[in-house]
Amino acid sequence: MTDIRERDEATEATGEEPSAADSSVTPNDPRAAEPPADAAENADAAVKADAAVKARTASGEPVVPVIEPLLPQRIRRPSDALRFLATLLALAAVVLIALVAKQTLNGLEADVSDGTSRAPVLLIGIASFLAGTAILTVPAAFAVERVFHRDGLRVAEGLIAAIVGMLVSFALGEWITAAGPVDLRLLLTGGRQVEPLNTLLTSVVAYLTAVRISRRPTWRMVMWMAIALDVFALFTSADATALGVFVTYLVGLAIGYGTLYVVGSPNTRPPGSAVVAALRRLGYTPARARRISDDAQGSRRYGVTMADGRRFDVTVLDRDQQVAGVLYRLWRGIRLISETRRRAIRSLRAELEREALMAYAAQAAGVCTPRLVGTSEIGTDAALLAYEHLETRPLAEVPDEELDDELLVKIWRQVELLQAQRLAHRRLTGDSVHLDENGEVVLTDARSGEIAAGELLLRLDVAQLLTYLALRVGPERSVMCAARVIPKPALAGALPLLQRIALTRGTRAQVSREKSLLPELREHILALTPQVQVEEVRLERFQPRTLVTIIASALAAYFLLSQLSRVNLTEVVTTAEWGWGGVALAAALMSYVAAALMLRGFVPEKLPLGPTVLAQFAASFVKLVAPAAVGAVAINSRFLQKRGIAPGLAVASVGASQLVGLGCHILLLLLFGYLTGIKAAPSVSPSRGLVIALLSGAVLVLVVLAVPPLRRMITRRVRSLFSGVMPRLLDVLQSPRKIAEGLSGTLLLTLTFIVCLAACVRAFGGELSFAAVAIVVLAGTAIGSAAPTPGGLGAVEGALYVGLTLSGLPNTVATSAVLLYRLLTFWLPVLPGWASFTWLQRHDAL
Repeated sequence: MTDIRERDEATEATGEEPSAADSSVTPNDPRAAEPPADAAENADAAVKADAAVKARTASGEPVVPVIEPLLPQRIRRPSDALRFLATLLALAAVVLIALVAKQTLNGLEADVSDGTSRAPVLLIGIASFLAGTAILTVPAAFAVERVFHRDGLRVAEGLIAAIVGMLVSFALGEWITAAGPVDLRLLLTGGRQVEPLNTLLTSVVAYLTAVRISRRPTWRMVMWMAIALDVFALFTSADATALGVFVTYLVGLAIGYGTLYVVGSPNTRPPGSAVVAALRRLGYTPARARRISDDAQGSRRYGVTMADGRRFDVTVLDRDQQVAGVLYRLWRGIRLISETRRRAIRSLRAELEREALMAYAAQAAGVCTPRLVGTSEIGTDAALLAYEHLETRPLAEVPDEELDDELLVKIWRQVELLQAQRLAHRRLTGDSVHLDENGEVVLTDARSGEIAAGELLLRLDVAQLLTYLALRVGPERSVMCAARVIPKPALAGALPLLQRIALTRGTRAQVSREKSLLPELREHILALTPQVQVEEVRLERFQPRTLVTIIASALAAYFLLSQLSRVNLTEVVTTAEWGWGGVALAAALMSYVAAALMLRGFVPEKLPLGPTVLAQFAASFVKLVAPAAVGAVAINSRFLQKRGIAPGLAVASVGASQLVGLGCHILLLLLFGYLTGIKAAPSVSPSRGLVIALLSGAVLVLVVLAVPPLRRMITRRVRSLFSGVMPRLLDVLQSPRKIAEGLSGTLLLTLTFIVCLAACVRAFGGELSFAAVAIVVLAGTAIGSAAPTPGGLGAVEGALYVGLTLSGLPNTVATSAVLLYRLLTFWLPVLPGWASFTWLQRHDAL
């Protein structure tokens, strides 16, 4: 805890407070207890606060000096920024869904137009008149009412939002009409001469959001009725579409929240005088108070001295502070499993009760922690918790030389008391572990803690503290001191949780700079508990790679759906030459035999052809959940190990086949590129596109190799993948039959894919040279292997489509050919791949 005694004693000795020029003092200025004059909902509270100060002064009651910086009159609330971002995401989602589901939206538009047109003419006239009157009158009346209540600044904010809304909606409408996407323009206008975004409605929604009319139930109801009437009038007069109205509302909402965040809102956070008043209501008699440093969560803290000499540390929970850092907490909550995550947003009452309950539970468990003496709400937007003050210093400020084994054991004994009562602290860092004047350990900042915690949370506490202390005193001392207090099975339970994702943010950042720390911790724990079997714990729901996969898959789906919307599937199916489709199917099936021959050729040991082919089908099933190259390597390595081949040799054989396949792939790409250049040019020279591609590839390789981290990463991965490959290749070179089998399988595998795509192109009436198709297939396969998505999903389709269209095929033919090719080579083998995977596992061959 921060020591405020010296500054208080100096104040008493001089009889003076620090000057306001230090921007640190407001000696109970009555204005500090008064909310801003423009906050109408707090006007009564301000009057009462002034009256209370005057009453205490008149009655002779001493005025309590509160030393703190002047609170700003206006603040930017994180909640407004969060709502702004959420509205933008909702707007983007609505537009994307509308573009994908155009037919459904057109049907909805037709139903709305038909329904509104059936209304009686008299009703339509009355509604139009009322709508035009109300949509202008109600905001004006609300503005007049706010001005009479001395809330003119709020009206000014609303007018700013309305003006911005008008300008933005006009600019967006002009852009959509002149240069925007055709599909979006048709959906927003319905093909009529109407505004894509209704300017008046955008301004009204932005105005209502900025003035926070949602907090006034009566005005909110009247305003929504006016908007409903206006929308009805727009539909009956065919001046708007359903999507246009929805997009208009979201744009107005976003502009309103954006204006609130930029301009700021009246600061309703209670000042120090309100904290003092709340302590008085709890039965205490404060003599003076001073603002001290914020806690680890950013909440305000005050050091308060009572008339009897006792000192309290008061933590103030602000409602606005509950939203701070919410995006990070949301990301962690989505990424981590439910038992380890913390709720991203919690109500003020829930936060107050949680911290108080944890404090009482820790006291009951005998943990040395500041005693909670009282809690209280301060209005509707804040609450406080008052703790007895202890003279302490955080462990982060203690020099490493003072961290002897005795002190480390004391820390672990306090944690052991928590663990015995099933209490999880969840923030065991240098800021929450303190030392008092006698060298005893004090645990603070238990707001994030859990009572009746599960086994996983208790183990996470052990892993966190082990890691933090290892950063200070080294892994060996950290483990040895913990073992003197914590049972060895509990230490072993922390083994699988020594992951960066399990640590607090600050500890995680330090560990990322000392990459050998966690492995060394595991080694020392294993040395103490060599016989303990601990199951692996998965903390992450997904890794960032999974997110990339989801986004890429969504983009691929959107790309395919948008292309399919331009294709008449009935015509395609009826006019296609399905004889070529049979050729494509045969080539796709032959690719699995070629892959089996390729693998057999690089394994000196004898492999039966049938099970090896089934293993290739099983790899096609695994491609659904893993990148193309990774799934095949894993399945083939496992298959060879089950055939009795040592793991190192199995990986080396698969690596050898991959290395030779990569070399053949590059050579074929150069060969077919050279052939296309010969065909396109009268002289025997490669095409310009091939030269550009080669130069671009060379520049990319040089750039990657010039960056040390990238160079080390590639070197490490290549070395781990192909270590032992050369000795394995030498074993294969001793058998000419194996060489012929491996090379023929490698070439046959590439040729089958080329034949498959060429047949798909012919099936839909396309004409393209074999060399051009080969270039497209080789480039698409390379991109698919590099893509992190399962089976190169999205990347392969996009590369093949772009390649075919650049080669001169019409869009419809290219789309149909790519879809058929991927159906035969990716989706159709999934079912036989699953059957092969199951059969091989049942027969212990995988």
